[in-house]
Amino acid sequence: MKAIVVTDQAAGTAGMKLVERPEPQAAINDVVVQVHASGFTWDELTWPSTWTDRLGRNRTPVIPGQELAGVVTALGYGTTGLSVGQRVFGLSDSYRGGTLAEYVAVEARNLAPLSGGVDFTVGASVAMPGLTAWQGLFEHGRLQAGQSVLVHGAGGAVGSMVTQLAREFGAYVIGTGRAADRQKALDFGAQEFVDLENDVLEDVGGVDLVFDVIGGDIGKRSAGLIRAGGTLVTIAGPTEARPADGLSIDFVLVSDRAQLREIVQRVRDGRLRTNIGNIATLDDAVAAFNRTERRKGKTIIRVRPCQRDK
Repeated sequence: MKAIVVTDQAAGTAGMKLVERPEPQAAINDVVVQVHASGFTWDELTWPSTWTDRLGRNRTPVIPGQELAGVVTALGYGTTGLSVGQRVFGLSDSYRGGTLAEYVAVEARNLAPLSGGVDFTVGASVAMPGLTAWQGLFEHGRLQAGQSVLVHGAGGAVGSMVTQLAREFGAYVIGTGRAADRQKALDFGAQEFVDLENDVLEDVGGVDLVFDVIGGDIGKRSAGLIRAGGTLVTIAGPTEARPADGLSIDFVLVSDRAQLREIVQRVRDGRLRTNIGNIATLDDAVAAFNRTERRKGKTIIRVRPCQRDK
């Protein structure tokens, strides 16, 4: 099968190569999925789990990619809940990776059914941003209707999901980002926008929840915006500063089939839009990941032709 592989962490995406690799086999509780579309997180090649197994052993050459949508072609021993021929979407294990390929073996529990009304390209773009937004807002942030939410990077793949879900649950949403992201953030539902390059972040005043995807100085300054009893939620690692009278939570998402179902139902109903930027074929994936212009939305790789998408 065709697959993208990496062997050199220092080279980053420039070290990606399209090669032939053996097709994977389904282990216990696995399924093999014929990948139709795959997503790639821009900083994935900096994650330790991309390069080593759980015992810290080097596992190169690595097929990167965690997000996928496709069709189940084989079941491992003991696998339940999915069937051969079923359309699915979700995430692979970060220590296994492998979705930038024509086939991937994935634990069945990490996947959910993909309804026929949702394109494979959309399915591959929704799992990681959707789960990140859902878990950050509702599990860690404990969002309540009527609260105010400051969403950093509101024009990005994760931030746009956070914005939409927060609005649906009755929050007042203030988005942040670069000036060029203003209209996109507003289009996704932000009620105000703060240009982090030209506006003063502290002028926002107090908010109940900050969802931070940036970290660094922005994360540190955001701690001072949290009202009493509020929460700073971040996926950018532990913050240097914590709210004076609130919580600071950094988290890494976990795959959850029930949440994936909630998310994709909203996509199907038109209540949730994905933020897709560039779409490329597997043959053109290396070039797509090494484009010099700034990313606008998630890059999706179409592994198979789209005529059988629906």
